[in-house]
Amino acid sequence: MNQTKKMMTGVLAAMMVTSMVGCGSNSAERPLEPEDDECDNWKFDEETGTYYCDDSHSSRAGFFYFGGRYFKNKNALKSDSSFKSYQSQYKSGIGSGTKGGFGG
Repeated sequence: MNQTKKMMTGVLAAMMVTSMVGCGSNSAERPLEPEDDECDNWKFDEETGTYYCDDSHSSRAGFFYFGGRYFKNKNALKSDSSFKSYQSQYKSGIGSGTKGGFGG
């Protein structure tokens, strides 16, 4: 009984470390939030992997920020060639929800 308990403790500890490493890698991939005096509330958009201004009193309200530039809406952002390259990498990253591998 004692050996089983030790083995289960080791398995659980390994699972905890693995899950924490996986969570940490997602946040490390997230770009830095824009530093902009025009918008007080930047929100991260999981779909695009970019930030958008969620400040209704701002002149940048609804704008997306990517690569040092502002895009009036999601369609304008998605039509940018450098964003297309970024998004293909962002969508295929760990935790992206994409299927692959065996049985995926």
